[in-house]
Amino acid sequence: MKRKEFAVIGLGRFGGSICKALSEEGVEVLAIDVDEDRVNAYANIASHAVVGDTTDEAVLKSLGIRNFDHVIVAIGDSIQASILTTLILKELGVPHITVKATNDYHERVLNKIGADQIVHPERDMGKRIAHNIISNNVLDYLELSEEHSIVEIVASRRLDGHSIIDLDIRAKYGINIVAIKRGKDIIVSPQATEIIRHGDILIVIGADTDINRFEKKLVEE
Repeated sequence: MKRKEFAVIGLGRFGGSICKALSEEGVEVLAIDVDEDRVNAYANIASHAVVGDTTDEAVLKSLGIRNFDHVIVAIGDSIQASILTTLILKELGVPHITVKATNDYHERVLNKIGADQIVHPERDMGKRIAHNIISNNVLDYLELSEEHSIVEIVASRRLDGHSIIDLDIRAKYGINIVAIKRGKDIIVSPQATEIIRHGDILIVIGADTDINRFEKKLVEE
């Protein structure tokens, strides 16, 4: 299966944090900004970092942006540039576009032109958003500290029919399932004998590195 490729447009504090978090996950990231100093700062972090005006369709075409699976527009200093960039990305057929909104008006316009996901940096952490972008199984991500989190993960078919004790999750991965959401029901502090079903939402707590190992080994399909 082809690994997903991401592009981050706008390398301010928010876009930079997304770029860094995606890169730390080991995925391909193209970093783009009009400011050469910002681009240079991420040259050794992103897979590729380029100076470019993304309100110019020719620039985006030259970068092969339509071949990227997911583009994050994190332009913060110009609503006009953000909107125009998003519009061009839609017209070029980029499969998924996440855009940083500066205010409610900006969000309404982004909705109208077809942004797939709109985020507000005041409410969403770059690390949390990057994590959700990468994994189709992760529904929510709450950072407890720099190294520990609580994550909601959708149980894959691989987990279906296995009990918590069968999977030996705590011993093998160092994480704990603190609750299971099943439809309208929620099982708090599930017993070790609890059988996991495909589609259950597992609420797990642990170190980020351990949660990532669990996702890659047992959750991703």
